[in-house]
Amino acid sequence: MSAGGNQDAVLTVAGAQRAAIAAGLPRAEAQYLLQALLGVSRAWLITHDTDALAADPANGPEISARFHDWLARRLAGEPLAYLVGHKEFFGLTLRVTPDTLIPRPDTEVLVEWALERLAALPAPRVVDLGTGTGAIALAIRSRRPDADVHMVDFSPGALAVARDNAARLGLPVEGHLGSWYQALAGQAAFDLIVSNPPYVAGDDHHLDALTHEPRSALTPEGDGLADLHHLVEGAPDWLRPNGWLLLEHGYDQAGAVSAMLRARGFVDIETRRDLGGQPRTTGGRWPTF
Repeated sequence: MSAGGNQDAVLTVAGAQRAAIAAGLPRAEAQYLLQALLGVSRAWLITHDTDALAADPANGPEISARFHDWLARRLAGEPLAYLVGHKEFFGLTLRVTPDTLIPRPDTEVLVEWALERLAALPAPRVVDLGTGTGAIALAIRSRRPDADVHMVDFSPGALAVARDNAARLGLPVEGHLGSWYQALAGQAAFDLIVSNPPYVAGDDHHLDALTHEPRSALTPEGDGLADLHHLVEGAPDWLRPNGWLLLEHGYDQAGAVSAMLRARGFVDIETRRDLGGQPRTTGGRWPTF
C-alpha cells in the first residue's frame, strides 16, 4: 500500500503499522511514529494492536490523516524528529524544528568531556556557541546546576527554540543572539567554551541526505574548516587562564583542528572518539602565562 492508499482500511493500531511497513517504512520507525501520534509506549502498542487508532471515534479521521501525512513525509526523507517535534538528548526531551539541527547521540561525548573539565570548578562559567536546540548547554546545566551557562546562535528561530527548551525544562540558561563571539559583547570570560559548529565540507555528498536540516548549521561551505578556525582564533579573548575550548568536528578533521589549537597557543590538546570510534571532538587548555 502506498502512503496515500486506502485510509479507511487503517482502522486499528496493527493496521496502521502494517500499512506503514507495506509502504516501505522499517518496523521500528512505524512503531515510533505511532507512539508519538498516540502518546503511548511501545508496550502499549503491542498489547493494544487491535484497538482503533483513535479511542474517540470522532477523532479517528483526524488521527488517521495525521498518520498518513507523517508516513508520506517520512518516506520522502523528512527526519523523524521534525515529524514528531522532539528528540531525546542526554536524558532531556528537546523540542526541534526545521530551524535547528537535530541533536545526534555522538555529541553526548562532547557533553561528557565538558563535564569532566568542569568537575573540579565551583560555579563555572560556560558558553555553548551555535547552540541550535540548546542541547549542549542544557545538558551541561542539567548536571551542573551551579554553573552559569550561556548559549549563542545567529538564527532567531533556533535561539527561540533553545530558549523554549530551557524554560520548559526549568534549566536557567542565558541566550544570546548573534554570530559566535560577537554575541558575547560585555560578558566576562569563561571557564569553558564548547561548540558543535558547522563543519561539513560544502561538496560533501553526505549533505545530499540532509536537505531537511538547515544547511547553515551543517556547513560553512569550502573545506568545512572556516568556523572551526574562527572559534579557535577567537577563544583566548574569552577564556579564563586554564580555561578549555572543546570542539566537535568531522571524522577527518582532528589533525587540522589539533594543528589550529597548537598554533594558537593551546596546550594539553586531546582528541576523543565518538560512539562509532571516529575521532569526533578535539580540545585544548588555554595556559596561564
